[in-house]
Amino acid sequence: MSDRPGIFAGDDPFAIARSWLGEAEKTEINDPNAIAMASVDADGLPNVRMVLLKDIEASAFVFYTNYESAKGQEILATGKVAFVMHWKSLRRQIRVRGLTTREEGPQADAYYRSRSLKSRLGAWASRQSRPLESRGALMAEVAKITAQKGTNPDRPPFWGGFRIVPLEIEFWADGDFRLHDRFVWRRQNTAETWDITRLNP
Repeated sequence: MSDRPGIFAGDDPFAIARSWLGEAEKTEINDPNAIAMASVDADGLPNVRMVLLKDIEASAFVFYTNYESAKGQEILATGKVAFVMHWKSLRRQIRVRGLTTREEGPQADAYYRSRSLKSRLGAWASRQSRPLESRGALMAEVAKITAQKGTNPDRPPFWGGFRIVPLEIEFWADGDFRLHDRFVWRRQNTAETWDITRLNP
């Protein structure tokens, strides 16, 4: 499509997303890689929460979590998620809908090792999304895990990544008088080429 000027130009949506995120890293005060990620429970009721996107690969978006958390269980049950990245400083957003696979190999190990020791121990200690008696109980569990695991804990078997392979990516930029620019990239399955459409604001 020829009518994709400036920030929308290019033949690779992942390259465009990386470019936008790179710009946001210079202007957003906190967590430019934050995404609002949605999944659905067994009854089809949506859940949304903020998580941190850790990588934009050649064909996927990657984040990490506890597989036993509510989001982890919902994603594993459906294999589908949606998320939005919104940057107030740039007045832009990216919306993604797609399919998921687990990332629990060397890449997950490497990311886990890159985290602070306290975060690594916290991943072991937190029974994410389940009831907690008190903050004190959580800190006691962290202390117990610290004594057990030491200063170089392995990645927990219940903690790893999700790779999101999009079927739809929308790039949105604010326009004067709410006449925004929107381009959506769509495909029916991950083997197909992208169909790109300009949308009404």
